[in-house]
Amino acid sequence: MVAGFTIVLIIGLVVLIYLVFELKRMKHKLFAFFLIALILFGFFSFNLVFKGEEIPMNNITDFGNAAKLYFGWAGYIFNNVKVVTTNAIQMDWNGNETS
Repeated sequence: MVAGFTIVLIIGLVVLIYLVFELKRMKHKLFAFFLIALILFGFFSFNLVFKGEEIPMNNITDFGNAAKLYFGWAGYIFNNVKVVTTNAIQMDWNGNETS
């Protein structure tokens, strides 16, 4: 009886240790996925914002102008999301009731 309990306890500890290491690995995978998604978002959004714009990158002032343009675009996007969300919340979602 004691040997059976010991075997179950050892198996339980092995499974617990395995799960702890898998959760750590999953956390690292999620962080890597987040970084990859952030890099891709940055790449495509920079291409979208600066498409058709001739912005020289010769000095610090040019980098400031590019940053101002990019973050202005990002602020505009977030403002649009806020407006759409606010309008959706304030809508009457009960439907049309006719008598």
